[in-house]
Amino acid sequence: MIFNLPQRNIYFSFFIYSFCLGVFFPRIGDLQNQMGIGETTLGFTLLGPPIGVQISLLFADKIFSLLGFRLVMCLGVPILGLALVCSSLTYNPFIFSLSLMLGGFAIGILEVAVNLEADRIEYKISKKIMNRSHSFWSLGFFCSGLTGALFSQMKVSPFINFSLSLFLGTFFTILFCSKYKTADERPNSSVNNSLFVKPTKAVMALVVLTLSPMLLESASIDWSVIYMRDIFFTPPFINGMAIVMVALTQFSVRYYADQYVEIYGTEKVSKISVMAMFIGVVSVCFSNSPYLSLVGFAFIGGGSAVIFPLAMSAAAQKIDRPAAINVASLAQISFLVFLLAPPILGFIAENFGIRISFGIGLPFIIVSWFFISSLKSK
Repeated sequence: MIFNLPQRNIYFSFFIYSFCLGVFFPRIGDLQNQMGIGETTLGFTLLGPPIGVQISLLFADKIFSLLGFRLVMCLGVPILGLALVCSSLTYNPFIFSLSLMLGGFAIGILEVAVNLEADRIEYKISKKIMNRSHSFWSLGFFCSGLTGALFSQMKVSPFINFSLSLFLGTFFTILFCSKYKTADERPNSSVNNSLFVKPTKAVMALVVLTLSPMLLESASIDWSVIYMRDIFFTPPFINGMAIVMVALTQFSVRYYADQYVEIYGTEKVSKISVMAMFIGVVSVCFSNSPYLSLVGFAFIGGGSAVIFPLAMSAAAQKIDRPAAINVASLAQISFLVFLLAPPILGFIAENFGIRISFGIGLPFIIVSWFFISSLKSK
């Protein structure tokens, strides 16, 4: 049986969740044209997912404890897919954003569920798997991103694209979860009773560290297709390849990151990651070639790959509070950058140029460099 090891189970969970999410982003340009809106308005419509995520994170640990991992997957993946299908049917930006908000709610629950399950499996088998788990998230994103780019080039409607993803995602999730055995809780796990999880100083340091990878991953996912289209006037498939390059390098780096962390430590791996993000942003900001820009997006993907998974793992291993509370706290605050990024980047893109939107990441990269030490577990 393929899923005969606990870590393989969680790898598939990350993959299928990401596959259902990733179909959306290569089609953003098509959906923008469908609604006939500019970058500023598009940026505000893209507030939907992060708002939905923030709402769900208020209740995520309770929902996870009540329903369990399998039921969260069986409900969350179809809701996410259905939300994307609804977003492809409207020409109204407000309805579009509401549909994405529903999808964001599902994303928040799924995000906490898969990360907590990965942490429990790490504890069970006494082996680091968080980065490799996230590599399968990137692999799912790569597969659906490549499919979306091909469908866009072939003029297949987003509705058909998203409907196919909904069917496949739901079918394989239910098939998989019917045989999945969840891992036991860590000894210090418990349910948080407050809606807002107040971060400790240690968690806030992790939040600051993750701002640059979260911002750049958000910018690359939401705006790389628009960047390629508006700067180089490349065809839809090449536009979509920007997202594919981000996902491909994220997968490659995350897949091997855990063993490099074991050998070289989190600090050295994180420093290399921050430097890679810097190179990627500079390339995207100043490139005069679409192919050099694709290389820049590859560096952004590789550089942003490991810091957030390492921060999630570090938060779960803090001994001051239960793992579920620290993970929810980190996710809750870190995802605020997704709430702020779309309208800010959209406004900058429309008024100052989309290259400047990516350049905003440079000061955040510098700040991240000085907070790498926050990844220590204690």
